[in-house]
Amino acid sequence: MKHLRPALLAVLSLAYPLLVYSGLGRFEPRWMALPLVGMAVIRAVATRERVWLVTAAGALVLAGLSLFGNHALPLKLYPVLVNVMLLSVFATSLVSPPSVIERLARLREPELPPSGVAYTRKVTQVWCGFFVLNGGIALATAVWGSDATWALYNGLIAYGLMGALFAGEWLVRRRVRAGPAHG
Repeated sequence: MKHLRPALLAVLSLAYPLLVYSGLGRFEPRWMALPLVGMAVIRAVATRERVWLVTAAGALVLAGLSLFGNHALPLKLYPVLVNVMLLSVFATSLVSPPSVIERLARLREPELPPSGVAYTRKVTQVWCGFFVLNGGIALATAVWGSDATWALYNGLIAYGLMGALFAGEWLVRRRVRAGPAHG
């Protein structure tokens, strides 16, 4: 059960845009705000990480706006909030090292060489750029796109882009680690 809860929460988080999209045709936006609050609070309590506590507070604000104004837009802004929070975590780690990617790399290679530290810093910068771009598109689809466009981008395309960035970085890392003789 202990491992099932985080997995269920991850699935719900990934499915959030599709759940909102399907719910907006059936329920008033104010009722759709309740699952957003529940999901954000459960994640914050489960992880007890500051970033998710702040995200939960932001989700509460968005849910409150949707609840009291009965508008769908605040519900559609949640992916923007998540991108802003992830950007802040990654960008802060560039100012106060080690970077997020360096911390992850050191889990596998505790004695990371200086070239590895420099590489992980660049990868962290790339992720910052991704969060800016992805958050901007999420905002544009929420404000100007149809509900279907918003759900398609935030529930599918954004994850595809994220996967492509992961895969691309993995391929680049393999080449970098192999060195110039193998490139």
